[in-house]
Amino acid sequence: MTVSAAERRAMARARELGESVLGTTGHNPAVGAVILLPDGTPVGEGATAPPGGPHAEVGALAQAGERARGSTAVVTLEPCAHTGRTGPCADALLAAGVARVVVAVPEPTELAGGGADRLRTAGVDVVLGVEQAEAEAGALAAWLTGVREHRPFVVWKVAATLDGRVAAADGSSRWITGDAARAAVHRLRATCDAVVVGSGTALTDDPQLTVRDADGTSSGRQPLRVVVDRRDRLPATARVLDDAAPTLVSRAGTPADLLAELFARDVRRVLLEGGPTLAAAFLRAGLVDEAVIHLAPKLLGAGPSLVSDLGIRSIGDALDLTVVDVTPLGGDVQMRLRPNRHTGDVQVADRRG
Repeated sequence: MTVSAAERRAMARARELGESVLGTTGHNPAVGAVILLPDGTPVGEGATAPPGGPHAEVGALAQAGERARGSTAVVTLEPCAHTGRTGPCADALLAAGVARVVVAVPEPTELAGGGADRLRTAGVDVVLGVEQAEAEAGALAAWLTGVREHRPFVVWKVAATLDGRVAAADGSSRWITGDAARAAVHRLRATCDAVVVGSGTALTDDPQLTVRDADGTSSGRQPLRVVVDRRDRLPATARVLDDAAPTLVSRAGTPADLLAELFARDVRRVLLEGGPTLAAAFLRAGLVDEAVIHLAPKLLGAGPSLVSDLGIRSIGDALDLTVVDVTPLGGDVQMRLRPNRHTGDVQVADRRG
């Protein structure tokens, strides 16, 4: 498999494009695409539009125009070969005269598969599996989790002191982290389809759970706000019930039940912002796919910890995580981690397009 340096740079850009539309694509994959001239010059780029809009390849081809003839298309997911609400991307590439297609992730669904074969049959040079692991761990992770496990991808976000406290002994918790970390939370919320808390957090903090811009104004697109409230504790005056964004009050009995309920609503990426008890329930169930921990350089020595009892009694049984990256946020630090676990054999669902 020969891939040029220009194609690898284009693939990195395609992954960035996919990341840029996280939270806006509904049940469709967040794909990025770049069109290159034969000399490696980028002339078009695109990302998946909201449901019903053009796929990444079509957007990139539109930007490239006539320059797409004889070009190379670099895309994070194999171009689809089926007609849904939009036409097959493989056909669009053929109509534009693309000569080569470089793909990160082969299409995993039966419904949309066959794009690479269709392109090859028409004489297009197709390369599959270029930087596949990086693409699968990036913007495609949520969609792939839905395809493989029939549930949303879960990001657990928590802010804590260096000694792992999410509040002081008197219950006060605003603000553990600074302005930069709080702004990062709003950016993270914007990449998700739903934000989940438990009734305890809703009662204690009365959060609004909206996405706000740097100036404090409400952002245009808001994720679904979800409160898990099995005992009808949420008062009608709670801010999460205002008209700033849609809200679901769920009585789901387990994290798996809640995720099934949200998956049926086309939620593919969930931000878990609940307290230690809800976080522990998701972690015990093996239903946290990524953790985003904001650490403040403070010590409390007492107060609730960032997660409740996980039922672990031996260091050998500790939940093991891999650090993906560490980012300074003003005076605080963001750690992004992923649990190390084997997901086993999973079924593959249809991609709906």
